[in-house]
Amino acid sequence: MTSAFWVLEGMDGCGKTTQAKLLVAALQAEGRHPLHLREPGSTELGEGLRTMLLDKKRQDWDPRSEALLFFAARNQLLHEAIGPALDSGRDVVCERFTPSTLAYQGQTPALSAWVLELDRLVVAPAQRPNCIFILDLAAAESFARVGGETGVEEHDSFESRGLAFQQRVRDGYLAYSHAFPHNTEVIPVAGKSMATIAEDIFRQTQLRRS
Repeated sequence: MTSAFWVLEGMDGCGKTTQAKLLVAALQAEGRHPLHLREPGSTELGEGLRTMLLDKKRQDWDPRSEALLFFAARNQLLHEAIGPALDSGRDVVCERFTPSTLAYQGQTPALSAWVLELDRLVVAPAQRPNCIFILDLAAAESFARVGGETGVEEHDSFESRGLAFQQRVRDGYLAYSHAFPHNTEVIPVAGKSMATIAEDIFRQTQLRRS
């Protein structure tokens, strides 16, 4: 059985985790044995870096420092989980990948180019996603879904950076989809049911296998 690597991307509050779980269930119904992962995370190193990066009490770091930490987690995930799963014929469903680093840490042309160079160095051709599904949501809607400026305790270090930052994140995702249309699908989510979005995503996985 040929393996495939699917990535769920998008703004905070867009439903990545829900859609990843629904995709995993749909693939299991086909008789596949997908591995569900998250970034950063799903390895000891990745989970440790996740705690550090998302800590809302930490100071702001240089975007390059943040990007290097995300790529350290990504490199470990590729070697420890993604690569072995794909080699064994298992599908992989991952929440976030390189587009997140571009959207959050690559918010200038120079930083974007630097992040893409890191991606070239870290991600082997055989470990690149078959398709990245960007769950597209307006920045204002994303901001509202995670509590806006109400100061809720659950905000992580990125959710708390304000609406203007979230708008740049969305712009980064859309720029990625325009630069790499061959393996990217933008899925609008506003006003759609979770089931409808899941059907859109699963349909695309079927088309890309054929």
